Amino acid sequence: MAQSRQIEQTLDIRPLAGALGAEIHGIDASRELDDGSVSALRQALLEHLVIFLPGQEFTPAQQLAFARRFGEPVIYPFVKGLEDFPEITPILKREEDRNNFGGIWHSDTVYQQQPPMGTMLYALELPPYGGDTLFANQYLAYEALSDGMKDLLGGLKAIHISGKSRVQQTRTDMMKHASAGMKGDELQSCHPVVRTHPETGRKALYVNTAHTIRFEGMTEEESTPILEFLFEHQIQPEFTCRFRWSPGALAFWDNRAAMHYPINDYQGFRRLMHRITLAGDNPF
Repeated sequence: MAQSRQIEQTLDIRPLAGALGAEIHGIDASRELDDGSVSALRQALLEHLVIFLPGQEFTPAQQLAFARRFGEPVIYPFVKGLEDFPEITPILKREEDRNNFGGIWHSDTVYQQQPPMGTMLYALELPPYGGDTLFANQYLAYEALSDGMKDLLGGLKAIHISGKSRVQQTRTDMMKHASAGMKGDELQSCHPVVRTHPETGRKALYVNTAHTIRFEGMTEEESTPILEFLFEHQIQPEFTCRFRWSPGALAFWDNRAAMHYPINDYQGFRRLMHRITLAGDNPF
């Protein structure tokens, strides 16, 4: 079991897996945090790519205030936010729903010109079992590639769309009762296949099966064999961690270097999370 360690005698950081992920104890994120605590949390995020703060109690205003210490909250384009807090998107799966929102490996809204730097997800209602979330470290996925594949990918860009069929299916139940008025297939972007993290300088693989359709300058048929290899490669177990949610848990992940996959294994039960995404920059 990984040893816990202290930062500024306030944060107890407990790594969850060798690849990424850490639980952080000893902090009440609903309160106004001092600059040292914010800096320590940001450093933990950069080091572990996804951090989990269990046992939080947020009002929407408090969750939004916490998020603003790390970036600018932005509105998700396809699903309505809370009436008084449009930057907070309720991620709800009702008892009768079959599809869970975003239930496929992906990076959040990579189809935007400036995808978010990070996402925060707060657990309000959970099923009695199931509903875990997997995360995958894309630094490690890139570093494990052969030198020849790195050379090939280094000069490529990829086309990402919001309406790829499998991800559209994961939105169907949510958009029946919370659509923001768009169909879901309107957005497209072009980003480097290997992006350089703007804070750490490390390279990460930046494609995903939910949104990436082809390489710039190539057809889908030409792109598919390499993309299919990358989609399988980037989610190998040794690159991942699995988080079991508890009431009040907050997850905060670095969307620039981590992918995630919410598992749809709780049919007949309700699950409600509040999500905030933070503005990012142009991948390079």
